[in-house]
Amino acid sequence: MQVDVLIGVLEEIKGITQSIKDAGDLIMSCFMDKHKLLVAGNGGSASDSLHLVAELVGNYKSKERQSLPAIALVENQASITSISNDLGFENLFSRQIEGLGLEGDVFMGISTSGRSRNVLLALRKAREKGLKTIGLCGRYDDEMKELCNVLISVPSSETQRVQECHIFIIHLICDYVEDNIIRGV
Repeated sequence: MQVDVLIGVLEEIKGITQSIKDAGDLIMSCFMDKHKLLVAGNGGSASDSLHLVAELVGNYKSKERQSLPAIALVENQASITSISNDLGFENLFSRQIEGLGLEGDVFMGISTSGRSRNVLLALRKAREKGLKTIGLCGRYDDEMKELCNVLISVPSSETQRVQECHIFIIHLICDYVEDNIIRGV
């Protein structure tokens, strides 16, 4: 089963590769224009958002490049518990985008199912505020598709396989962004 998903991703790599490049271009343009990347997800996708931000703020491959402005909206426990308690968990990310997101920023919503209500509401809020949006999801992408400037959809509905592909895709995005920023593209 695991190999089937990987083979499916590899068979669809041309389409996925273009989406990865498009996502990388959005993020790179955002950074070059002095804006920031906001990222969010739940559970394993929250960990993926933290991982992506760590690679960009810290260093991915090169210790020579500058730190890049990225924030995982799952970092601040006080905000997470306050918003979830007072406004409901579905508003967790959209409320933070309301306060932190600025036109020209990019928001990446990660949802293995593609159906996470708080991620979908955050994508909608980001679009309302003039942020560019990237969605990273599994096979079910109908709801995310209309909310994203770029959608990267892994051809599986198995959470574990989607998560494995997501971290691979995140690393490809980091490769693309870092290589181009270092080259001054």
